[in-house]
Amino acid sequence: MTIDWWTLGFQAVNVLILIWLLGRFFWRPVAAMIAQRHATAQAILAEAEAKRAEAAAALDGIARTRAGFAEEREAILAAAQETAEQVRAARLQEAAEEAAALEATAKASIARDKAATEKIWTERASHLAVDIAQRLASRLDGAAVRTAFLEWLLKEIHDLPDAARQAVAASGATLEAISATLLEPEEQQHYARLVGQAFGTNLPVTFKVDPDLIAGLELHGPHLVIANSWRADLSRILADITHDDQS
Repeated sequence: MTIDWWTLGFQAVNVLILIWLLGRFFWRPVAAMIAQRHATAQAILAEAEAKRAEAAAALDGIARTRAGFAEEREAILAAAQETAEQVRAARLQEAAEEAAALEATAKASIARDKAATEKIWTERASHLAVDIAQRLASRLDGAAVRTAFLEWLLKEIHDLPDAARQAVAASGATLEAISATLLEPEEQQHYARLVGQAFGTNLPVTFKVDPDLIAGLELHGPHLVIANSWRADLSRILADITHDDQS
């Protein structure tokens, strides 16, 4: 309840006026009424004081409640800040991990690209080197070169296992001698005789020309291949270079 002090003031003035009127005109008849009004006023004042005390207690309770709200607010803010820091730290960790993964992926991709590029250029360089060697070797054809390849062919035959050499001799199969250039009939007979001696028996030998050999003399049979030419040597060199680069 709220006290209207203005109203109370006006009532007091009215009371004074009334007392004056009563004292002047009706004091005795209304003395009892004045006493009653005084008691009533005291009761009202007492009630107002009680209401004021209640209001003060209510205000104190409100203040305590507000203090509790402030503490709770501070606790909520602190918890929210802590949660935000944890989320921020987690996000930073995730970002760092993602960045590290992307960096590793990029490095691996760069390494693969570098290896592939190096492989391509190595293969090109190897093929170019072999091509140059092939062109230079193609100019070396002649009697001396053919004689050297014949000796190497005979050595390859002698280096065959005895069982393999005997199997070829026993089969009686026709062997095919392939040269880079056409051999004269006398050379063919000479080569056939030496090949037969290497196998320990006379074997029929036919001759064929393959310019892709560059230079050399290869011997082919049903179960026999002796690659004895510049082409075979250069192919082996290229395979070795490529294998070493890949390793």
